[in-house]
Amino acid sequence: MAELVYRPVVGLAHTLFKAWDLKIDCKGWENIPRTGGAVLVSNHISYLDFIFNGLAARPQKRLVRFMAKESVFRHKISGPLMRSMKHIPVDRSQGEKAYAHALASLRSGEIVGIFPEATISRSFTLKTFKSGAARLAQEAGVPLVPMAVWGTQRLWTKGHPRNFKRSHIPVTIRVGEAIQAPKDKYAGAITRHLRDRVQELLEAAQRAYPVRPTGPQDTWWVPAHLGGTAPTPEEVRAAEAR
Repeated sequence: MAELVYRPVVGLAHTLFKAWDLKIDCKGWENIPRTGGAVLVSNHISYLDFIFNGLAARPQKRLVRFMAKESVFRHKISGPLMRSMKHIPVDRSQGEKAYAHALASLRSGEIVGIFPEATISRSFTLKTFKSGAARLAQEAGVPLVPMAVWGTQRLWTKGHPRNFKRSHIPVTIRVGEAIQAPKDKYAGAITRHLRDRVQELLEAAQRAYPVRPTGPQDTWWVPAHLGGTAPTPEEVRAAEAR
């Protein structure tokens, strides 16, 4: 079936990246399967992560159907685009509907993109992973493909203004080898292994990142444990509780 919207949108995004002169370093894209279903799993630090996750699949000529909160599909601009690109709406009060939609997509040979942290991490560290990705992979009989992005928080994230000017910001993407999800294995154990693998990829992306903060006012995007001024996970939890 022709992708009358998705492929042009991917082309537009690629043009914008060139206009912004983003320095994109993507390694491991060959781990994304050329055919068949798979669950693509990533950390979540920016509103734009799904674009870069999808970009990693471009060399394999794959399109990723992302699970996203239902409110995005109600927006007058993003809604028609999300529906046309066959992304999957998630209404948390009716989670079983989104699960069934994602499962059908996987069984039909699609790649489904999931952020198992559910929300953007304000500390830029990994939060707890929900088990839905593992359960979907088990039930559909498809692999999990772990990946990590770094630098996207400098473009647009929670609590900070967007930076869409020609800023030469590097974005580092690392895709890991597929993880199998046998049906006879506990989903929680698969999820823990998956999170460990994403953590390894995140650390690899951070090590490969070519720039460091330029001064005291530019440390907000660096996690506290790496010497930055981003809030710690404990501080984020306390703020959310308040």
